[in-house]
Amino acid sequence: MSTTITGRRARIKELAVAAFEVDADELTERTRFVDDLGVDSLSAIDLLAALEKEFDVEIDQEDVVRLVTLDAVYEVVAEAAGWDRD
Repeated sequence: MSTTITGRRARIKELAVAAFEVDADELTERTRFVDDLGVDSLSAIDLLAALEKEFDVEIDQEDVVRLVTLDAVYEVVAEAAGWDRD
């Protein structure tokens, strides 16, 4: 697991691509998962589980509603892991 911001963001994107079963080029930092890709709640839970396992964090279930874009996912994981978000 990369410890750089760029590496972490890249890994989060890889996990989202796998959870949502989309091509990487369909997913940008601001692609809205539900509105743009039609992601369902089960796929969001798959992403949540993958994030928790990959980054060894626990994300509150209430934060699932915040997982709407890659940028938002990074913020949620950064908060859970205590990463510097600069």
